[in-house]
Amino acid sequence: MDLKHIRNFSIIAHIDHGKSTLADRMLELTHTIETRKMRDQVLDSMELERERGITIKMQPVRMEYKSGNEDYILNLIDTPGHIDFSYEVSRALKAVEGSILLVDSTQGVQAQTLTTLAMAREGGLKIIPVLSKIDSPLSRVEEVKEEVVKLLDCDPDDILLVSGRTGEGVDALLKEVIKRVPPPVETYPPRLGEAGQGDNNLRALVFDFKYSNHRGVTVYIRVLDGKVAKGENLIFSASNEKFTSLEVGTFSPEETPRDFLSAGDTGYIVTGIKKPGIASVGDTITMLKNPLPALPGYMQPRPVVWASIFPEDADDFTELKAALGKLKLSDSAFSYEEESSGSLGRGFRCGFLGMLHLEIITERLRREFDLKLVITTPSITYEVLMKNGKKEKVYSPYYFPDDGDIQTVFEPWVAVKIITPASYLGNIMQLLFDHEAEVGETDNFGDNRSAVSVKMPLRELMRNFFDDLKSVSSGYGSISYEIGEMREANVTRLDILVADEAVPAFSRVVSKKRVEEEAENAVEKLHAVLPRQMFTTKIQGKALGRIISSRTIQAFKKDVTQHMYGGDITRKMKLREKQKKGKKKMKEHGHVNIPQDVFLKMMRSGQ
Repeated sequence: MDLKHIRNFSIIAHIDHGKSTLADRMLELTHTIETRKMRDQVLDSMELERERGITIKMQPVRMEYKSGNEDYILNLIDTPGHIDFSYEVSRALKAVEGSILLVDSTQGVQAQTLTTLAMAREGGLKIIPVLSKIDSPLSRVEEVKEEVVKLLDCDPDDILLVSGRTGEGVDALLKEVIKRVPPPVETYPPRLGEAGQGDNNLRALVFDFKYSNHRGVTVYIRVLDGKVAKGENLIFSASNEKFTSLEVGTFSPEETPRDFLSAGDTGYIVTGIKKPGIASVGDTITMLKNPLPALPGYMQPRPVVWASIFPEDADDFTELKAALGKLKLSDSAFSYEEESSGSLGRGFRCGFLGMLHLEIITERLRREFDLKLVITTPSITYEVLMKNGKKEKVYSPYYFPDDGDIQTVFEPWVAVKIITPASYLGNIMQLLFDHEAEVGETDNFGDNRSAVSVKMPLRELMRNFFDDLKSVSSGYGSISYEIGEMREANVTRLDILVADEAVPAFSRVVSKKRVEEEAENAVEKLHAVLPRQMFTTKIQGKALGRIISSRTIQAFKKDVTQHMYGGDITRKMKLREKQKKGKKKMKEHGHVNIPQDVFLKMMRSGQ
């Protein structure tokens, strides 16, 4: 099809603003899916996405639409709304020319929307503002319109109104997409007079990929120049890996084989590659016989949160390793390396984009691979300057050096944007003070709402900040953040000792201001869940070179003289003395058995 009849666009919005529901209505209207096969959240293929009502892995789709007497192809990429998955959004935005900015008319513009919008504007995309959920009795169309006008500096008449539930306004939206979003343009157009015009000029951007045991890696691509067909010899520009295209096709929304994909198309290529680390997001696919330069400038995701994952049963280690390898093939932002712990055995140190990303990966391991796991308390990366002049990067709290060896510690800070109704500002300011934040500018944002700019340690953002913000703002506060610079940190390692032995899985890095409170809470919690032993067991919180908190679990008591009747009292005394010596010996040389469920209870917050 002629390039002028193709439109590539995405939907960007805050979580739960109705992206997937709007996409469902578009699929119905364009007859991409038969009505009898229609279900909610069609583009959310993962069971976990459908259960939570969130988008994790974006799913592209090709729709055919007739406007007037012209036939058009509309390629939609539905993107995730949660801040952890902004890397997914960045891929989608590189593959399109325009974007629908979807704002919930009952909630207004949210903080995470601003982050994605900034990315879209940076990429030079045409933005179409749309208000959703206009059929809701809680809808505030005029007020939210004002917010959008202020945000985009646009005309109020440019803002479209739709309802994903009833389908109202969706047809008009598709017509506006055709009208406002520019058609794709080839950077390397076919050169006239050449045999097989344009066949050699392939450049395709990889914006996602998946893995299957039978077909290997299937890459999701946007063809920017030239065309690609089945059976062609291709090469990845970055990884320099050669392969042959086993199948090419488009999404309708299932994978549908085609004869070829040409410039402007969004589709897939089955590579047959079964090695991890070859396909990567942002790579360029080009012809082996005439390689073109790779596409410039792509955001590379980097882990910011680290946690160790261990199998509950040591025999499952091999299965866990295989499962992580498969997840890595379909999620390039996730990283892992092998490690071992004295108390938990062999496991993996894993890197994630944020707390939701961690939750999603561990939940997928449990569901898709039927694994029972122990996950340690999440931590971040610290840079430690030692007194001997060495600089170390510390990913795990257990390897955080002792205070006596440290000269300076540096930790990542984040630039945070919070949008909230003005009436909750007082509560939020107190929360920010508790989380060591530096408050910047506060602006009025639309009708009775404020936008607060804040800088704070990433460590504090992870310390239940999201939940606390929702709590103090009655659910109305929204947040977005970007990783900023490294700053000096006033932190120390807190160890939990059981019978004078440090348990690596319970170690954490905490603020020196809160170390006593954290030690008290951890010791109290472990005291409540650890079973009694045959000998008296001490649980202690140790930091800054001293014991900060301590609790004792009394030993099991057994009357060793219960079988004796009458006789000399010295017989009973001898037995009790023998028992006392045995318990003392056990205390000196015995080992406390900590059951797996104790680790699980300690890792879970709020229990």
